[in-house]
Amino acid sequence: MPSDTAGRAPVRSIAQAIACEMHPRLPNRVRTYVAEKLSEQAQINWYAHWARQGFNALENWLSSDPNTGRFCHGDTITMADCFLIPLLYAAKRYELDLSAFPTLLEVNAACTQHSVFLEALPENQSDAGQNLRP
Repeated sequence: MPSDTAGRAPVRSIAQAIACEMHPRLPNRVRTYVAEKLSEQAQINWYAHWARQGFNALENWLSSDPNTGRFCHGDTITMADCFLIPLLYAAKRYELDLSAFPTLLEVNAACTQHSVFLEALPENQSDAGQNLRP
């Protein structure tokens, strides 16, 4: 978190927007429910619809915020980046075209150069052989 209140507020706002508006569609219990109700292509379409809405909002937010730097807020990794990167990873898993979100892709590129993000990648975990999609 940034050391100043003015910096902490937008970081918390970005993280909360991701956690409350986008992430609820990704947990296993939601994916399992959707998998029981929809065909595989319908699942992908369902996810893409909601992901694009969230990514559009984040792209507009970050691309117009003068405080956006290499990361969501400035040039230091914050909590906001820790919330964003898993969503971008999930979007890639669903083969969602992210080219419409250049700011998010730049943040992703900056984050994934750091060892903490590389070590946290699902494929680097001990259970990496398990299916990530229901």
